[in-house]
Amino acid sequence: MAMAGVMMAISAAAAPSVHPTGVTRYEPDRAWNGYTLFTGQDKKTHLIDMNGNEVKQWPYEGFPPVLLDPALTKGKKGNVLLQLAQLPGVQAAGNGLGNKSIGEVDWNGNVLWQWGAGSQDAYASASVDTAGAPGGAAKQHHDWRRLANGNTLVLANKVHAVPGFAAKALLDDVIYEVTPDGRIAWQWTASEHLDEFGFSPAALKLVRAAQPKYGAQAVDWLHINDMAVVGPNRWHRGINGEPGDDRFHPDNIVIDSREANFIAIIDRKTGKVVWSLGPDFPAIAGTKVPRPVDQLIGQHDAHIIPEGLPGAGNLLVFDNQGEAGYPKVSPGIFPHSRVLEIDPVKKEIVWQYTAVDSRQPAWSFYSAFISSARRLPNGNTLIDEGMNGRFFQVTQKGDIVWEYVSPYYGASAVGGNGKQVDTNWVYRAQPVPYEWVPEGTPRAEQAVPVPAPPVARR
Repeated sequence: MAMAGVMMAISAAAAPSVHPTGVTRYEPDRAWNGYTLFTGQDKKTHLIDMNGNEVKQWPYEGFPPVLLDPALTKGKKGNVLLQLAQLPGVQAAGNGLGNKSIGEVDWNGNVLWQWGAGSQDAYASASVDTAGAPGGAAKQHHDWRRLANGNTLVLANKVHAVPGFAAKALLDDVIYEVTPDGRIAWQWTASEHLDEFGFSPAALKLVRAAQPKYGAQAVDWLHINDMAVVGPNRWHRGINGEPGDDRFHPDNIVIDSREANFIAIIDRKTGKVVWSLGPDFPAIAGTKVPRPVDQLIGQHDAHIIPEGLPGAGNLLVFDNQGEAGYPKVSPGIFPHSRVLEIDPVKKEIVWQYTAVDSRQPAWSFYSAFISSARRLPNGNTLIDEGMNGRFFQVTQKGDIVWEYVSPYYGASAVGGNGKQVDTNWVYRAQPVPYEWVPEGTPRAEQAVPVPAPPVARR
Protein backbone atom coordinates (compact mmCIF):
# COMPACT_ATOMS: atom_id res chain seq x y z
CA MET A 1 0.00 0.00 0.00
CA ALA A 2 2.85 2.37 0.84
CA MET A 3 4.53 1.62 -2.52
CA ALA A 4 1.25 2.29 -4.36
CA GLY A 5 1.04 5.68 -2.68
CA VAL A 6 4.60 6.51 -3.76
CA MET A 7 3.88 5.51 -7.37
CA MET A 8 0.73 7.66 -7.43
CA ALA A 9 2.68 10.65 -6.14
CA ILE A 10 5.34 10.14 -8.83
CA SER A 11 2.76 9.92 -11.62
CA ALA A 12 1.02 13.04 -10.34
CA ALA A 13 4.28 14.99 -10.66
CA ALA A 14 5.12 13.65 -14.15
CA ALA A 15 4.90 15.89 -17.23
CA PRO A 16 5.47 15.55 -21.00
CA SER A 17 8.94 16.34 -22.35
CA VAL A 18 7.57 18.76 -24.97
CA HIS A 19 5.31 21.65 -23.97
CA PRO A 20 3.31 24.15 -26.01
CA THR A 21 4.52 27.73 -25.57
CA GLY A 22 2.94 31.12 -26.16
CA VAL A 23 -0.81 31.74 -25.94
CA THR A 24 -2.71 28.44 -26.01
CA ARG A 25 -6.23 29.82 -25.53
CA TYR A 26 -7.87 33.25 -25.37
CA GLU A 27 -11.44 34.54 -25.19
CA PRO A 28 -11.20 38.34 -25.61
CA ASP A 29 -14.78 39.00 -24.49
CA ARG A 30 -14.34 37.11 -21.18
CA ALA A 31 -10.73 37.94 -20.37
CA TRP A 32 -9.35 41.11 -18.82
CA ASN A 33 -7.29 42.60 -21.62
CA GLY A 34 -3.94 44.18 -20.83
CA TYR A 35 -0.23 43.38 -20.81
CA THR A 36 1.69 40.92 -18.62
CA LEU A 37 5.19 41.56 -17.22
CA PHE A 38 7.60 38.82 -16.16
CA THR A 39 11.24 37.78 -16.16
CA GLY A 40 12.05 34.66 -18.18
CA GLN A 41 14.84 32.17 -17.69
CA ASP A 42 16.74 34.00 -20.43
CA LYS A 43 17.41 36.52 -17.61
CA LYS A 44 15.53 39.26 -19.47
CA THR A 45 12.29 40.99 -18.59
CA HIS A 46 9.42 40.77 -21.05
CA LEU A 47 6.16 42.65 -21.55
CA ILE A 48 3.69 40.70 -23.67
CA ASP A 49 0.24 41.42 -25.08
CA MET A 50 -2.80 39.14 -24.98
CA ASN A 51 -1.56 37.15 -27.98
CA GLY A 52 1.83 36.60 -26.43
CA ASN A 53 3.63 39.10 -28.64
CA GLU A 54 6.57 40.74 -26.92
CA VAL A 55 5.99 44.50 -26.99
CA LYS A 56 8.95 45.46 -24.81
CA GLN A 57 12.10 43.86 -23.42
CA TRP A 58 14.63 45.01 -20.83
CA PRO A 59 18.09 43.36 -20.65
CA TYR A 60 17.79 42.87 -16.89
CA GLU A 61 15.97 40.40 -14.70
CA GLY A 62 13.72 41.20 -11.78
CA PHE A 63 12.96 39.20 -8.67
CA PRO A 64 10.29 40.27 -9.41
CA PRO A 65 10.21 42.99 -12.06
CA VAL A 66 7.67 45.69 -11.12
CA LEU A 67 6.15 48.02 -13.73
CA LEU A 68 5.20 51.15 -11.82
CA ASP A 69 1.83 52.85 -11.73
CA PRO A 70 2.34 56.29 -13.38
CA ALA A 71 0.73 57.78 -10.25
CA LEU A 72 4.01 56.86 -8.49
CA THR A 73 6.33 58.27 -11.17
CA LYS A 74 4.92 61.78 -11.70
CA GLY A 75 3.03 60.55 -14.74
CA LYS A 76 5.93 58.84 -16.51
CA LYS A 77 4.76 55.64 -18.19
CA GLY A 78 6.63 52.38 -18.53
CA ASN A 79 9.15 52.67 -15.69
CA VAL A 80 10.22 49.33 -14.20
CA LEU A 81 12.01 48.20 -11.03
CA LEU A 82 14.73 45.68 -11.91
CA GLN A 83 17.90 44.04 -10.59
CA LEU A 84 20.79 45.74 -12.37
CA ALA A 85 23.95 43.93 -11.24
CA GLN A 86 24.87 40.62 -9.69
CA LEU A 87 27.89 39.70 -7.60
CA PRO A 88 30.12 37.24 -9.49
CA GLY A 89 30.29 33.69 -8.21
CA VAL A 90 27.48 34.05 -5.65
CA GLN A 91 24.57 31.60 -5.71
CA ALA A 92 21.44 33.75 -5.91
CA ALA A 93 18.58 31.26 -6.39
CA GLY A 94 16.06 31.73 -3.60
CA ASN A 95 17.98 34.49 -1.84
CA GLY A 96 19.41 37.93 -2.44
CA LEU A 97 23.04 37.29 -1.60
CA GLY A 98 24.10 37.55 -5.24
CA ASN A 99 22.19 40.79 -5.87
CA LYS A 100 24.57 43.77 -6.03
CA SER A 101 22.27 46.59 -7.11
CA ILE A 102 18.63 47.33 -7.87
CA GLY A 103 17.09 50.25 -9.67
CA GLU A 104 14.41 51.98 -11.70
CA VAL A 105 14.69 51.85 -15.49
CA ASP A 106 12.58 53.84 -17.93
CA TRP A 107 10.83 52.60 -21.08
CA ASN A 108 13.94 53.26 -23.17
CA GLY A 109 16.29 51.43 -20.83
CA ASN A 110 17.79 54.46 -19.12
CA VAL A 111 18.68 53.90 -15.46
CA LEU A 112 16.92 56.57 -13.38
CA TRP A 113 17.80 55.35 -9.89
CA GLN A 114 20.00 52.67 -8.35
CA TRP A 115 20.72 51.39 -4.89
CA GLY A 116 23.50 49.05 -3.91
CA ALA A 117 27.22 49.66 -3.51
CA GLY A 118 26.81 53.44 -3.36
CA SER A 119 29.49 54.43 -5.86
CA GLN A 120 28.52 56.85 -8.60
CA ASP A 121 31.42 55.49 -10.67
CA ALA A 122 29.81 52.06 -10.55
CA TYR A 123 26.48 53.56 -11.64
CA ALA A 124 27.69 55.90 -14.36
CA SER A 125 24.30 56.00 -16.08
CA ALA A 126 22.34 56.88 -12.94
CA SER A 127 21.07 60.42 -12.60
CA VAL A 128 21.01 60.31 -8.79
CA ASP A 129 24.00 59.50 -6.58
CA THR A 130 23.10 56.93 -3.95
CA ALA A 131 24.18 56.03 -0.46
CA GLY A 132 25.50 52.54 0.04
CA ALA A 133 23.40 49.56 1.00
CA PRO A 134 24.37 47.64 4.17
CA GLY A 135 27.32 45.40 3.43
CA GLY A 136 27.93 47.08 0.09
CA ALA A 137 25.19 45.28 -1.86
CA ALA A 138 21.39 45.53 -2.07
CA LYS A 139 20.79 41.78 -1.47
CA GLN A 140 17.15 42.32 -2.51
CA HIS A 141 15.04 39.21 -2.99
CA HIS A 142 11.44 38.18 -3.73
CA ASP A 143 9.79 41.63 -3.45
CA TRP A 144 10.02 45.42 -3.44
CA ARG A 145 7.47 48.21 -3.68
CA ARG A 146 7.51 51.88 -4.61
CA LEU A 147 5.67 54.05 -2.05
CA ALA A 148 3.57 57.15 -2.63
CA ASN A 149 6.20 59.28 -0.85
CA GLY A 150 8.81 58.30 -3.44
CA ASN A 151 10.66 55.89 -1.16
CA THR A 152 11.10 52.22 -2.02
CA LEU A 153 10.41 49.26 0.29
CA VAL A 154 13.06 46.59 -0.24
CA LEU A 155 12.92 43.01 1.05
CA ALA A 156 16.51 41.85 1.50
CA ASN A 157 18.74 39.25 3.16
CA LYS A 158 21.16 39.66 6.03
CA VAL A 159 23.57 36.96 7.17
CA HIS A 160 24.42 37.18 10.86
CA ALA A 161 24.67 35.19 14.07
CA VAL A 162 21.62 35.33 16.36
CA PRO A 163 21.77 34.17 19.99
CA GLY A 164 19.51 31.22 20.76
CA PHE A 165 19.88 29.58 17.33
CA ALA A 166 21.98 26.44 16.92
CA ALA A 167 23.17 27.49 13.47
CA LYS A 168 26.31 29.62 13.32
CA ALA A 169 24.52 32.11 11.06
CA LEU A 170 20.98 32.93 9.91
CA LEU A 171 20.00 33.95 6.41
CA ASP A 172 17.69 36.54 7.92
CA ASP A 173 15.02 38.65 6.23
CA VAL A 174 15.10 42.43 6.54
CA ILE A 175 12.93 45.21 5.14
CA TYR A 176 14.40 48.60 4.30
CA GLU A 177 12.55 51.77 3.36
CA VAL A 178 15.04 53.49 1.06
CA THR A 179 14.83 57.17 0.12
CA PRO A 180 15.58 58.43 -3.42
CA ASP A 181 19.08 59.43 -2.26
CA GLY A 182 19.72 55.91 -0.96
CA ARG A 183 19.31 56.51 2.78
CA ILE A 184 17.49 53.97 4.97
CA ALA A 185 14.51 55.73 6.56
CA TRP A 186 13.08 52.64 8.33
CA GLN A 187 14.08 49.02 8.76
CA TRP A 188 12.76 45.79 10.23
CA THR A 189 14.55 42.51 10.96
CA ALA A 190 12.60 39.24 11.19
CA SER A 191 14.70 37.54 13.90
CA GLU A 192 13.93 40.37 16.31
CA HIS A 193 10.27 39.28 16.22
CA LEU A 194 10.63 35.52 16.60
CA ASP A 195 8.16 35.36 19.50
CA GLU A 196 5.47 37.25 17.55
CA PHE A 197 4.97 34.78 14.68
CA GLY A 198 2.73 32.34 16.56
CA PHE A 199 5.09 29.38 16.90
CA SER A 200 4.17 26.80 19.52
CA PRO A 201 6.87 25.91 22.10
CA ALA A 202 7.55 22.67 20.19
CA ALA A 203 7.85 24.51 16.88
CA LEU A 204 10.17 27.11 18.42
CA LYS A 205 12.55 24.32 19.41
CA LEU A 206 12.62 23.12 15.80
CA VAL A 207 13.13 26.67 14.50
CA ARG A 208 16.05 27.31 16.85
CA ALA A 209 17.62 23.94 16.00
CA ALA A 210 17.37 24.37 12.20
CA GLN A 211 20.56 23.88 10.19
CA PRO A 212 21.60 25.07 6.71
CA LYS A 213 20.60 22.98 3.69
CA TYR A 214 22.19 22.15 0.35
CA GLY A 215 25.66 23.23 1.41
CA ALA A 216 24.60 26.76 2.42
CA GLN A 217 26.56 28.59 5.10
CA ALA A 218 23.48 30.09 6.81
CA VAL A 219 20.06 28.67 7.69
CA ASP A 220 17.17 30.10 5.65
CA TRP A 221 14.84 29.84 8.63
CA LEU A 222 11.81 31.81 7.36
CA HIS A 223 12.38 32.46 3.65
CA ILE A 224 10.00 35.42 3.51
CA ASN A 225 8.92 35.55 -0.13
CA ASP A 226 6.39 38.37 -0.15
CA MET A 227 6.08 41.95 1.08
CA ALA A 228 3.12 44.17 0.21
CA VAL A 229 1.71 47.39 1.61
CA VAL A 230 -1.77 46.81 3.05
CA GLY A 231 -3.24 49.87 1.30
CA PRO A 232 -6.58 51.61 1.94
CA ASN A 233 -9.29 49.15 2.96
CA ARG A 234 -12.72 48.87 4.55
CA TRP A 235 -11.42 47.18 7.70
CA HIS A 236 -9.36 50.21 8.65
CA ARG A 237 -12.14 52.68 7.79
CA GLY A 238 -14.71 50.76 9.80
CA ILE A 239 -17.89 49.02 8.66
CA ASN A 240 -21.49 49.98 9.49
CA GLY A 241 -20.41 52.62 11.96
CA GLU A 242 -17.99 50.33 13.77
CA PRO A 243 -14.57 51.78 14.67
CA GLY A 244 -11.75 51.03 12.27
CA ASP A 245 -9.27 48.20 12.86
CA ASP A 246 -5.73 49.58 13.14
CA ARG A 247 -4.22 46.18 12.37
CA PHE A 248 -5.14 46.95 8.76
CA HIS A 249 -3.70 50.48 8.66
CA PRO A 250 -2.91 51.29 5.01
CA ASP A 251 0.79 51.82 5.82
CA ASN A 252 1.22 48.41 7.45
CA ILE A 253 3.02 45.61 5.62
CA VAL A 254 1.89 42.08 4.72
CA ILE A 255 4.56 39.38 4.63
CA ASP A 256 4.50 35.62 4.29
CA SER A 257 7.01 32.92 5.18
CA ARG A 258 7.42 29.98 2.86
CA GLU A 259 9.43 27.89 5.30
CA ALA A 260 7.13 28.48 8.28
CA ASN A 261 3.66 28.52 6.64
CA PHE A 262 2.48 31.84 8.07
CA ILE A 263 1.20 35.20 6.80
CA ALA A 264 1.55 38.27 9.01
CA ILE A 265 0.94 42.01 9.11
CA ILE A 266 3.66 44.29 10.51
CA ASP A 267 2.71 47.57 12.20
CA ARG A 268 4.82 50.26 10.56
CA LYS A 269 4.91 52.43 13.70
CA THR A 270 6.03 49.76 16.18
CA GLY A 271 7.44 46.99 13.99
CA LYS A 272 5.30 44.50 15.89
CA VAL A 273 3.28 41.71 14.29
CA VAL A 274 -0.36 42.77 14.80
CA TRP A 275 -2.17 40.10 12.73
CA SER A 276 -1.21 36.62 11.63
CA LEU A 277 -2.53 33.51 9.94
CA GLY A 278 -0.76 30.25 10.78
CA PRO A 279 1.69 28.68 11.21
CA ASP A 280 -0.68 25.99 12.51
CA PHE A 281 -3.85 25.11 10.60
CA PRO A 282 -6.52 22.39 10.66
CA ALA A 283 -6.43 19.80 7.87
CA ILE A 284 -7.98 20.76 4.53
CA ALA A 285 -11.72 20.40 4.92
CA GLY A 286 -13.04 20.03 1.39
CA THR A 287 -14.05 22.79 -1.01
CA LYS A 288 -17.17 24.37 0.42
CA VAL A 289 -16.94 28.13 1.09
CA PRO A 290 -17.01 30.00 3.30
CA ARG A 291 -15.03 27.86 5.76
CA PRO A 292 -12.21 28.48 8.23
CA VAL A 293 -8.78 28.72 6.67
CA ASP A 294 -7.26 25.25 6.45
CA GLN A 295 -3.73 23.97 5.85
CA LEU A 296 -1.54 26.38 3.87
CA ILE A 297 1.89 25.07 2.84
CA GLY A 298 4.71 27.17 1.40
CA GLN A 299 2.44 29.98 0.17
CA HIS A 300 3.40 33.00 -1.99
CA ASP A 301 2.20 36.48 -2.98
CA ALA A 302 -0.15 37.14 -0.04
CA HIS A 303 -1.65 40.63 -0.30
CA ILE A 304 -4.81 42.60 0.41
CA ILE A 305 -6.84 43.04 -2.77
CA PRO A 306 -6.71 46.78 -3.59
CA GLU A 307 -9.77 48.99 -3.51
CA GLY A 308 -11.63 49.23 -6.80
CA LEU A 309 -11.21 45.52 -7.54
CA PRO A 310 -13.74 42.74 -6.86
CA GLY A 311 -13.04 41.29 -3.42
CA ALA A 312 -11.31 44.46 -2.22
CA GLY A 313 -10.12 44.16 1.38
CA ASN A 314 -9.84 40.38 1.29
CA LEU A 315 -6.48 38.62 1.27
CA LEU A 316 -5.45 36.79 -1.90
CA VAL A 317 -2.70 34.16 -1.75
CA PHE A 318 -1.19 31.43 -3.92
CA ASP A 319 -1.15 28.34 -1.68
CA ASN A 320 1.59 26.20 -3.22
CA GLN A 321 1.03 23.11 -1.07
CA GLY A 322 4.75 22.44 -1.34
CA GLU A 323 6.32 20.74 1.68
CA ALA A 324 7.21 23.23 4.45
CA GLY A 325 6.74 24.00 8.14
CA TYR A 326 8.05 23.31 11.65
CA PRO A 327 7.55 20.33 11.61
CA LYS A 328 7.30 19.71 7.86
CA VAL A 329 3.78 19.37 6.46
CA SER A 330 3.39 17.24 3.33
CA PRO A 331 0.97 17.97 0.46
CA GLY A 332 -0.07 14.30 0.37
CA ILE A 333 -0.43 11.77 -2.45
CA PHE A 334 -1.94 14.19 -4.97
CA PRO A 335 0.12 17.41 -4.77
CA HIS A 336 -1.89 20.34 -6.05
CA SER A 337 -1.88 24.08 -5.55
CA ARG A 338 -4.74 26.43 -4.67
CA VAL A 339 -5.49 30.13 -4.94
CA LEU A 340 -7.39 31.35 -1.89
CA GLU A 341 -9.35 34.53 -1.20
CA ILE A 342 -9.63 35.00 2.57
CA ASP A 343 -11.68 37.31 4.78
CA PRO A 344 -8.85 38.51 7.05
CA VAL A 345 -11.14 39.42 9.96
CA LYS A 346 -13.17 36.20 10.10
CA LYS A 347 -10.17 34.21 8.80
CA GLU A 348 -12.45 32.35 6.42
CA ILE A 349 -11.89 31.19 2.85
CA VAL A 350 -14.53 32.96 0.74
CA TRP A 351 -13.34 31.83 -2.73
CA GLN A 352 -10.84 29.35 -4.00
CA TYR A 353 -9.48 27.98 -7.25
CA THR A 354 -8.03 24.55 -7.96
CA ALA A 355 -7.71 22.69 -11.26
CA VAL A 356 -10.90 20.80 -10.41
CA ASP A 357 -12.79 24.09 -10.89
CA SER A 358 -11.67 23.92 -14.55
CA ARG A 359 -12.75 20.26 -14.84
CA GLN A 360 -9.14 19.10 -14.71
CA PRO A 361 -7.44 16.63 -12.34
CA ALA A 362 -6.29 18.34 -9.15
CA TRP A 363 -2.60 17.61 -9.86
CA SER A 364 -2.71 19.39 -13.25
CA PHE A 365 -2.35 22.74 -11.42
CA TYR A 366 0.67 22.56 -9.14
CA SER A 367 3.71 24.66 -8.37
CA ALA A 368 5.66 23.57 -5.28
CA PHE A 369 7.53 26.90 -5.12
CA ILE A 370 7.42 30.51 -6.47
CA SER A 371 4.12 31.60 -8.22
CA SER A 372 1.55 34.39 -7.81
CA ALA A 373 -2.12 35.36 -8.10
CA ARG A 374 -3.62 38.80 -8.82
CA ARG A 375 -7.25 39.93 -8.95
CA LEU A 376 -8.24 41.74 -12.16
CA PRO A 377 -10.74 44.58 -12.67
CA ASN A 378 -13.38 42.33 -14.30
CA GLY A 379 -13.28 39.81 -11.43
CA ASN A 380 -10.96 37.31 -13.13
CA THR A 381 -7.74 36.24 -11.43
CA LEU A 382 -4.34 36.10 -13.16
CA ILE A 383 -2.40 33.09 -11.88
CA ASP A 384 1.27 32.28 -12.39
CA GLU A 385 1.89 28.54 -12.03
CA GLY A 386 5.51 29.43 -11.54
CA MET A 387 7.52 26.23 -11.76
CA ASN A 388 5.90 25.44 -15.12
CA GLY A 389 6.14 28.97 -16.55
CA ARG A 390 2.38 29.01 -17.14
CA PHE A 391 0.11 32.04 -16.67
CA PHE A 392 -3.65 31.90 -17.00
CA GLN A 393 -6.78 33.89 -16.22
CA VAL A 394 -9.72 32.21 -14.51
CA THR A 395 -13.22 33.51 -13.96
CA GLN A 396 -14.89 33.38 -10.58
CA LYS A 397 -16.40 30.04 -11.68
CA GLY A 398 -13.02 28.63 -12.66
CA ASP A 399 -13.26 28.90 -16.45
CA ILE A 400 -9.86 29.44 -18.08
CA VAL A 401 -10.23 32.33 -20.56
CA TRP A 402 -6.55 33.05 -21.31
CA GLU A 403 -3.45 30.91 -21.03
CA TYR A 404 0.22 31.44 -21.87
CA VAL A 405 3.32 29.29 -21.46
CA SER A 406 6.69 31.06 -21.34
CA PRO A 407 8.97 30.14 -24.26
CA TYR A 408 12.01 31.60 -22.47
CA TYR A 409 14.13 28.69 -21.27
CA GLY A 410 17.47 28.80 -19.56
CA ALA A 411 19.87 26.74 -17.50
CA SER A 412 19.08 26.61 -13.78
CA ALA A 413 20.12 24.55 -10.77
CA VAL A 414 16.58 24.89 -9.42
CA GLY A 415 14.88 21.53 -9.88
CA GLY A 416 18.07 19.74 -10.90
CA ASN A 417 19.21 18.36 -7.54
CA GLY A 418 22.41 20.35 -7.85
CA LYS A 419 22.82 19.87 -11.62
CA GLN A 420 21.95 22.40 -14.31
CA VAL A 421 18.65 21.73 -16.10
CA ASP A 422 16.69 23.64 -18.75
CA THR A 423 13.59 25.30 -17.35
CA ASN A 424 11.11 28.08 -18.12
CA TRP A 425 10.07 28.77 -14.51
CA VAL A 426 8.72 32.26 -13.77
CA TYR A 427 8.74 33.70 -10.27
CA ARG A 428 5.84 36.15 -10.65
CA ALA A 429 3.56 37.61 -13.34
CA GLN A 430 2.23 41.18 -13.11
CA PRO A 431 -0.90 42.33 -14.96
CA VAL A 432 -0.27 45.76 -16.53
CA PRO A 433 -3.10 48.06 -17.70
CA TYR A 434 -2.76 49.45 -21.20
CA GLU A 435 -2.67 53.01 -19.87
CA TRP A 436 0.47 52.34 -17.77
CA VAL A 437 2.74 52.20 -20.84
CA PRO A 438 3.49 54.86 -23.50
CA GLU A 439 0.82 55.55 -26.09
CA GLY A 440 1.32 53.74 -29.35
CA THR A 441 2.63 50.56 -27.76
CA PRO A 442 1.34 47.75 -30.01
CA ARG A 443 -1.17 45.21 -28.78
CA ALA A 444 -3.23 42.40 -30.25
CA GLU A 445 -6.49 40.82 -29.08
CA GLN A 446 -7.07 37.98 -31.54
CA ALA A 447 -9.09 35.07 -30.16
CA VAL A 448 -7.29 31.73 -29.80
CA PRO A 449 -9.81 28.87 -29.80
CA VAL A 450 -9.11 25.49 -28.26
CA PRO A 451 -10.10 22.06 -29.58
CA ALA A 452 -13.33 20.58 -28.30
CA PRO A 453 -12.76 18.69 -25.05
CA PRO A 454 -12.66 14.89 -25.27
CA VAL A 455 -15.91 13.08 -24.62
CA ALA A 456 -15.85 11.41 -21.22
CA ARG A 457 -15.94 7.64 -21.40
CA ARG A 458 -18.48 5.86 -19.26
